[in-house]
Amino acid sequence: MVEPWKAASPRVVWGVAGLLRAVSDALNARFAVCTVQGEISGFTRAASGHSYFSLKDAEGEAGLLRCAMFRRAGAYLDFTPGDGQLVELRGRLALYEPRGELQFIVESMRRAGAGALYEQFLRLKAKLEAEGLFEPSVKRALPRFPRRIGVITSTAGAALHDVLTALRRRAPQVEVLVYPSPVQGAEAPPALVRALNLAKARAAVEGLDLLLLCRGGGSLEDLWAFNDERVVRAVAGSILPVVCGVGHETDVTLCDLAADLRAPTPTAAAELAAPPRAVELDRLRALASALQRRMDQRLDQAAQRLDRAGLLLARPSAALAQQRRRLALLEQRWGQALPRRVERQQQTLAQLAQRQQRASGALMARQDLLLSSLQARLQALDPKRVLARGYAWLDDGQGRALASVGQLHAGQQVNAVLADGEASLEVLGTRMGS
Repeated sequence: MVEPWKAASPRVVWGVAGLLRAVSDALNARFAVCTVQGEISGFTRAASGHSYFSLKDAEGEAGLLRCAMFRRAGAYLDFTPGDGQLVELRGRLALYEPRGELQFIVESMRRAGAGALYEQFLRLKAKLEAEGLFEPSVKRALPRFPRRIGVITSTAGAALHDVLTALRRRAPQVEVLVYPSPVQGAEAPPALVRALNLAKARAAVEGLDLLLLCRGGGSLEDLWAFNDERVVRAVAGSILPVVCGVGHETDVTLCDLAADLRAPTPTAAAELAAPPRAVELDRLRALASALQRRMDQRLDQAAQRLDRAGLLLARPSAALAQQRRRLALLEQRWGQALPRRVERQQQTLAQLAQRQQRASGALMARQDLLLSSLQARLQALDPKRVLARGYAWLDDGQGRALASVGQLHAGQQVNAVLADGEASLEVLGTRMGS
């Protein structure tokens, strides 16, 4: 009998390496460049800069594709990949022949789904930030001791239970009013806006001190209602301080940025909203003790003063004698102080008189010296001293000075002023100097 596997024709027997090369060639021919979408799992980055991870099916179906992204491709990423992220990979299928494993060589990676939402998140954030909705200067301080707190969240979620548990444990005296609203899905944004407006309208009547806007963790899509522009504006426009506790510590929504205070979790929001009752009671007890000690001290001081006053009243003669001794001492001090004061004033007057006399003499000497200097300068400028050296001063007989030959002509009568008198002269002729 011929065995079935021997009856096959033609008979081809592959070596392991040859078969793997053939499969690799077939993959390269069939899937030269392709794009695949999935969820990152087990992301690691080696010391060489290469990254290795697996890609899971985004719809939850069974399927896992090992991926390798070399350092060159990773250098062009505009985000940090991490487990759970939905991404689109572009690259090629290849066979890692040493282990016979199928892998995807990543040439480029970009966010998918959540990535588009994240870009929308950034655009809206920039728009609202430019309007000033996130300015720290518009944030309001929370009331230190709230009496009634409004909570906006879903009644079906764990966030409400966490908030109520935290408040019951820390501040059981605080009343809680719940404004139910869905926190996920298309109906969540308008419902959240209605809840915020309802709390705003009833704030005065119901005596609300602040609001907690809460929701448990989830993906970016799950938390998207808290990035809706309508909800963000309603939070910013609330007349009550708002504490936003949405998601986990790493989750940040636009409502977190618009609220007066961001809490990392719903439980943290409750803890930030109300101080622990036990701590405040301890503080009150400490203040009461300090007040009691202070009152005891004041009463002791008053009692001592009363005792001293009682002793004085019991012996008035002793008080009068003390006052007489005090008056006598003051009189003695006054009698000694007055002559000493008069003596000091007389010494001061004598010193001032001496200083005045010295200052007057110095001033007169300076004035005499100045007068002598001015007199010498005046004498040096006296025109009569010039005439005494043989010069004469000519005028036209009417007091106008003649200083040039051009002002003279033959037969003209002129007046000459000499050192000891005047003379009338007649011009016989003129001659210009060289």
